[in-house]
Amino acid sequence: MTLDAYFNPDFTWGQRGIFFLITLAGVLLVVLMICGIAKISGSGHREDDRAFSDRFIQLFYEMIISGTSGIAFASSYVVANHLYQLVEESGATGFEQFCSIWGSWKDFALLLLICLSCVINTILDHIVIPLRLIEKEKKASVRMLGMFYVIVILVVLDVIGDKNEYSPVMMYYFSLMVGRFVYFDASFRDFLDAMVNVFKNLPLMLLGLLLSSGLCVLGFSLGYFLEKNYFILGVLYTHLFMLAAIFVLHHTYQIKKLVGRKKDPQ
Repeated sequence: MTLDAYFNPDFTWGQRGIFFLITLAGVLLVVLMICGIAKISGSGHREDDRAFSDRFIQLFYEMIISGTSGIAFASSYVVANHLYQLVEESGATGFEQFCSIWGSWKDFALLLLICLSCVINTILDHIVIPLRLIEKEKKASVRMLGMFYVIVILVVLDVIGDKNEYSPVMMYYFSLMVGRFVYFDASFRDFLDAMVNVFKNLPLMLLGLLLSSGLCVLGFSLGYFLEKNYFILGVLYTHLFMLAAIFVLHHTYQIKKLVGRKKDPQ
């Protein structure tokens, strides 16, 4: 099975362009909602409200980046495990080393994949889409919420289609979340602070879930993603389009701000 077969080889570049524009419109709508909320609940000072909305928008971007990294990790595990099962059932030759490694070291492979997802997350939010307005503590809170975001998606997928494929992945994420909440020298106050930070950012997760689920349903209904493949691959594709849209919007806004400063040096 080729890599294209895991997605949809009939998903043309023209259709990808259409889906990207739809995704761009969806992300832009969320950004405008955040700006509107900032204006309504803000201090009335234009600069303060803009700074608040900019930070919240970047937190939303971090939510999507964190979710995409987690979905990529889960998708990698599902594809590798599927290949292993296909080779085992067919008895195909030439994959002995892969089967030996995956069969004996699957748990370590999972750990390696999740470490790679953290590296990908860091590359994305530091280099590809640099989010410099977010404090380190808030970024950590959103990344932790991103784990829960991925768990919610995996639970839904486990219920509607790809049954029994995500239990090991979900257990890893649950373990990581518990580790972030409860560690050996944590006080009860630390636990409460962590919970408060998560609940403060809960609207970000809800916005991300609404946007990604709407785009996924649209992608499957239009035939861009195939139900015969794993549903998570359609979810991954959707998040890659969301990342591309965020990249365009973020850098367009940064260029606009830079041009504005040059025109008004005061």
